[in-house]
Amino acid sequence: MALKITVIGTGYLGATHAAAMAEMGFEVLGLDVVPEKIEMLAAGRVPMYEPGLEELLAQHVAGFEGSSGRLRFTTSWEELESFGGDVHFVCVNTPQKRADYGCDMSYVDSAFAALAPRVRAGSLVVGKSTVPVGSAERLAGLLPEGVGLAWNPEFLREGFAVQDTLHPDRIVVGVRPEDGERAEKLLRAVYAAPIAEGSPLVVTDFPTAELVKTAANSFLATKISFINAMAEVCEAAGGDVVRLAEAIGYDERIGDKFLRAGIGFGGGCLPKDIRAFMARAGELGADQALTFLREIDSINMRRRGQMVEMTREILGGSSFLGRQVAVLGATFKPDSDDVRDSPALNVAGQIHLQGAQVTVYDPKGMDNARKVFPTLSYADSALEAVRGADVVLHLTEWREFRELDPAELAAAVASPVLLDGRNALDAERWRAAGWTYRAMGRPRA
Repeated sequence: MALKITVIGTGYLGATHAAAMAEMGFEVLGLDVVPEKIEMLAAGRVPMYEPGLEELLAQHVAGFEGSSGRLRFTTSWEELESFGGDVHFVCVNTPQKRADYGCDMSYVDSAFAALAPRVRAGSLVVGKSTVPVGSAERLAGLLPEGVGLAWNPEFLREGFAVQDTLHPDRIVVGVRPEDGERAEKLLRAVYAAPIAEGSPLVVTDFPTAELVKTAANSFLATKISFINAMAEVCEAAGGDVVRLAEAIGYDERIGDKFLRAGIGFGGGCLPKDIRAFMARAGELGADQALTFLREIDSINMRRRGQMVEMTREILGGSSFLGRQVAVLGATFKPDSDDVRDSPALNVAGQIHLQGAQVTVYDPKGMDNARKVFPTLSYADSALEAVRGADVVLHLTEWREFRELDPAELAAAVASPVLLDGRNALDAERWRAAGWTYRAMGRPRA
């Protein structure tokens, strides 16, 4: 008999996971307490931009012609109980607390409290939310006897979430000794397809599984901030951070991925995860082990201010008043509509608040950007955004921007000056079209 799966929390993680589980052949029920979100998903639409996700939903959401009908959504805990799921994935959000760096566990706690009386003996609850180490052991105590708990952290990259769920580069499962064998057996059945394709399965204890996501994000943040620190040194010494990154990237111990200097990382995961990691280490008495993350965070945030100052300098070094600035990019990364803690939107906002007329264009993030910064101006295309601009800032590395015609844009601006905040554009191509091209950590040439 095929396993029946529930997914609690249908945001970015949960919606993707539910659709992927249906694609793998399971009957799936997704639950959320936000009716508007459930209505959208039940209609085959998603409340965020994620390539391939709506297409996947259309193949499986019940009620659509030609769909498998294996995927349904509800706001009813009673319906979840009658569904009789074998495996329950908890995918709710864990934002940063308002008052400090710590992780807000209220959504996870609420989900477990509502789920616990509605799961049957022999079923398995699986946490996928990113939580402070030690949480799983505490949450296991909320479940009734005979119900197991495993921790299965997610490693989704926005823009590649469907691919990462269906074909993960690793599957990590944390279990307790008392239900480890049964939990592992169930999750091997759930992930049978990717395991058969060669995705490695790492079975470990609760603390290790909880640490994997935060450790991975901390390492990634460190690598990004390292090359940004090198960009600062290059700017002071007259070096070229792009060639520096190329040279050290050939070292197989280092590698070339995520060594592109720019205005830093953002989004809803990386910044809050490293801060929550520091906070939890302090609670455990291991705060000195992660003091380096404070500098990683500081370097990252400093890059935004440095882009603002670079813009001021190229405009003459004084006031932004009366100047027109075009910003290409609003999302924190390409292939996403997510503007949470977006460096691009932060820079645009800072310049605007200092007196400039700022016009923003982003291929997918316009609606979300307007909600965060309604006082900025927004254009329907890159060409319209740069019209009459004194300087153009490239702040999110969308492919569309790499494919722009520099000559066409040069004819529209007041002054052909480009600041590449992502070191992603072809400098020689833009200079050949008459642009003054500057990038962080590179010679002015």
